[in-house]
Amino acid sequence: MGRPPGSSAAVLFRGLDSAAMAVVTKRPADPSSVAKDTADHVLVSWSAQGGIKQIVITRAEGSWLHAGERRILDFSSGLINVNLGHGHPKVVRAIQEQAERVCYVTPSFGEESRATLARLLAEITPGDLSKTIFTTGGSEANEHAIKIARMFTKRHKILTQWRSFHGQSQGAMTLGGDNRRWAAEPGITGVVHFLNPDPYRSVFGSYLNKPLAHVEEVIWYEGPEYIAAILVEPIPGTSGVLVPPDGYLKGLRALCDRYGILLMFDEVMTGFGRTGRWFGADHESVVPDVMTFAKGVTSGYVPLGGAIVSEKIARHFDNNVLWVGSTYSGHPLACAAGAASIEAYREDGLIERSARMGEKLLAELRKLADRHPSVGDVRGRGLFAGIELVKDRTSKEMLERWNGPSSVLANALKNALLQRDVYVFCRWNMLFVAPPLPVTDDELATGIRAIDEVLEIADRYAATGKLN
Repeated sequence: MGRPPGSSAAVLFRGLDSAAMAVVTKRPADPSSVAKDTADHVLVSWSAQGGIKQIVITRAEGSWLHAGERRILDFSSGLINVNLGHGHPKVVRAIQEQAERVCYVTPSFGEESRATLARLLAEITPGDLSKTIFTTGGSEANEHAIKIARMFTKRHKILTQWRSFHGQSQGAMTLGGDNRRWAAEPGITGVVHFLNPDPYRSVFGSYLNKPLAHVEEVIWYEGPEYIAAILVEPIPGTSGVLVPPDGYLKGLRALCDRYGILLMFDEVMTGFGRTGRWFGADHESVVPDVMTFAKGVTSGYVPLGGAIVSEKIARHFDNNVLWVGSTYSGHPLACAAGAASIEAYREDGLIERSARMGEKLLAELRKLADRHPSVGDVRGRGLFAGIELVKDRTSKEMLERWNGPSSVLANALKNALLQRDVYVFCRWNMLFVAPPLPVTDDELATGIRAIDEVLEIADRYAATGKLN
């Protein structure tokens, strides 16, 4: 859609001084100035600020980040959110056209991009999930999910897994079992954790009935009549890509139905083709009562998240006030990006491609496990894979303890990969391999070759306790 009459760039920007025009036209900045401004004025999340040295990214395209003339393969899709790859033309064009039409409309008005995205979400999500409350990201989406569950059931407690991450705000942080919540404790009341069914290292092994019996026992101890919801990631992501045994999600659905508890899935990381299906729930054909999403809904191009609810919950709020919301709920720019993203996933066949390329990725990573004794486990679904590193395969002792005080190994691996122009998200004893869904065979080979080389560092660390 073109600009309205009389709104050409020359007219819109008439009267701007040369400095302002430089900003508007995005004259390439000097990377050293960007680095200095960042060091002087930007607080970097989850980090001690002293000594941070960032690579300055000047542009991005497909699976690649550009730092001037240097190209870096984005082998973790940013923070496992750039599912479409960088700069997808359909999404970029949708953002541009929406910006020309209207950038902001208060949630009390109707708006086309918001309505279109809500309809598309109802089409692609499981079962009768039908109405969405939009947010600016996953943390806020999970905060809304907690409130919706408590308002709908008139109960207070939320059950969730120890190894999980649901966001950085106070309530979402309490839900997670991640060490990032420790500094913010005490959190909100009513959150109860239970153990994950991690087939590699949990006390339940690969059994299905034992972890479900454990959840039911926690329900008994907490009183089912006080429990509003069980909230889980279908595959816990930054906690270790913990793929549950087949049937586990169905078992949770049955427990919730038995005790009148809502089942809520956090699909912030697993959604939008990441696991080779539209959503992680689709692998077991399970329909939650509430599903939260973010990340891949726009591939990170514009911040957006939300919670989509079943028809039964939606009807409840026909006559009961929905006490959630924000200034930027359903922001038009973000919703335009989201609608275009869903169309791009469909038109480019990326959900199916994720499943197909994911099989290749996991097969190649398992070959690495055969060559590197520090690799304890390779697991995942679709283009969502994790490599777990151990000191010894028999004891399964973590090569760097999860939630531990040190990230020496993870930092060494990340830096060694960047020296090879490959970015992989690393935490403690885990490498998270999650390239964009359009990744090519050559790009897969490039990333895997770099991981193969740096795993020599992990092997040496396992054998000697030394990185060099």
